[in-house]
Amino acid sequence: MPAPDKSPQGVGPRRVDPADRAQLAESPVPMYRVAELMNGQYLRLLVLLAVITATALIGVANPFLLKAVIDDALPHDNDRLLVGAVVGMIGLAVIGAVAGVWQTWLANLIGQAVMHDLRVKVFANVQRQSMNFFKHTKTGEIQSRLVNDIAGLQTVFTSTATSIATNFTTAVAKAVAMVALDWRLSVVSMIILPPAFWVTRKVALLRRDITAERQRLLAQMNTEVVESMGVNGALLTKTLGIAEERAERFSRASQDLVGLDLRTQLAGRWRMGVMSVLFAAMPAIIYLAAGLGPSGMTLGTVVAFTTLQTQIFRPVMGLLNIGVDWVASLALMSRVFGYLDLVPEVAEPSEPIYLDPKQARGEVRFTKVGYRYPDAETNVLTDINLVVSPGRSLGIVGATGSGKSTLASMISRLCDPITGEITIDGIDLRRIASTNLAELVGVVSQETWLGHDTLRNNLLMAKPDASDEELWRVLRVARMDQVVTELPEGLDTMVGARGHRFSGGERQRVAVARTLLRNPRILVLDEATSALDSGTERDVQAALDELVTGRTTITIAHRLSAIRHADEIIVMVHGRIVERGDHQQLMAVGGIYRELVDAGSRDVVRRQSHQ
Repeated sequence: MPAPDKSPQGVGPRRVDPADRAQLAESPVPMYRVAELMNGQYLRLLVLLAVITATALIGVANPFLLKAVIDDALPHDNDRLLVGAVVGMIGLAVIGAVAGVWQTWLANLIGQAVMHDLRVKVFANVQRQSMNFFKHTKTGEIQSRLVNDIAGLQTVFTSTATSIATNFTTAVAKAVAMVALDWRLSVVSMIILPPAFWVTRKVALLRRDITAERQRLLAQMNTEVVESMGVNGALLTKTLGIAEERAERFSRASQDLVGLDLRTQLAGRWRMGVMSVLFAAMPAIIYLAAGLGPSGMTLGTVVAFTTLQTQIFRPVMGLLNIGVDWVASLALMSRVFGYLDLVPEVAEPSEPIYLDPKQARGEVRFTKVGYRYPDAETNVLTDINLVVSPGRSLGIVGATGSGKSTLASMISRLCDPITGEITIDGIDLRRIASTNLAELVGVVSQETWLGHDTLRNNLLMAKPDASDEELWRVLRVARMDQVVTELPEGLDTMVGARGHRFSGGERQRVAVARTLLRNPRILVLDEATSALDSGTERDVQAALDELVTGRTTITIAHRLSAIRHADEIIVMVHGRIVERGDHQQLMAVGGIYRELVDAGSRDVVRRQSHQ
């Protein structure tokens, strides 16, 4: 949301951000959706409005007590009235302060409750999206919507909404009180206040425009510094010989900034001057009107009236900004609702069928499966027919872009086929809940993710109630127990962001251990060793050999040695299976697989000759 104007007197107009208008033009927000955000908060809202109204009335009472002191208590030595009025003033101040604290507490309670509910819903819905969504959406954009935009909406409900209600009730209460004190002076105020508001807005808008231009120049200078003074920028500057050009560009921006700073300071002084004149002129004109007007107007009335007149200026200026605040708020809601309304490409089944992992046989079957990415014109998979029997292994090979990773990802339902079906033990994957499917299918990929947490907690992600004995057992099977034993804090060692505490091979073995802990019946190995050197690959492959024992296994291999002993091997070209059989059969055929094996052998010889 736009930042509040910090100008003198705490008031200042703002203009609607063009980006907010564009957002609402693209994705309008109907009012019923705004009301839906407040579900469950209506009682608190009523109490909050009551407190705001009471606070406004309390603020109006003080000038009347002041009038009583000036007109009656002091001239007539009425000590009882004087004490009562003073006690009333102090009491009203105390009640107003307590009401203000209560109002703030209620507003924040409502705002926090609404934002918590919205934040959780958006987070849950984003998590339901397919991998295709995450591939095409910047992580920073997701973070911005979840954190910045929703935090901005919290300000809407805790500050903007209450500010509108407070300003409105206060302005109305002050206006009624002014009329009650003296209707003639109220007419004079109606003539004075509009020009005062207009002049104030005009000067403030001029200052805002200058400030916006100043911020643009500062951003430009900051970009210039970042691009020029970083290692890569400095290298580019020196190799291209553009140091003088960049210095000249920086100098021009700095010179423009000098002029804008002077204009900003002058505009600020003009604004302060205008505000000072207005706040001096308004009561002065009231004094003049009271002195030249009909007799009978008391001094207390004039003093109380000018007090109210000064106090009404701030809430009315606040109300003039309602349109800007509202547009900014709706723009934030539009962005948040955009993520809240995302329809998952891979939807949860409405009536899921539960497949007990302990009873599952682990048969995987592809029947006439085809798939196309949402933004693609051609299929990445076409007419795939496969059966992997329980406990058997399948190797998948093919050139980059042949569709082998997409095929493997469909087993864990990272995407759904557009034609055909994939089943586990005869049950369509689309009828199995995602949590149940994760119990059945384990995945070890080339990209191993470890959170910035302890090794223990990274392993417990697979099985939160696992004992230390179970953790050490899977680490031994994954050939990782010796490494962990030598760590200073053992299982409680922090692995660092993305697991940087460990080498690539160690991270892979941790992933193997984590998968073992879940103990899935079906295993997908997506080029799990392709990024490792030959020595590390042997260690990880030994751990994988332990992992695949007794499980239905689908392996995508860049190095063909990883699938040499698979029960069946398929060769994919442009999303189709062009060859299938075991290693011996495919070598005998002399087709694409044989060419891949021969090419791999030549690469090995070449690498060895250079060592």
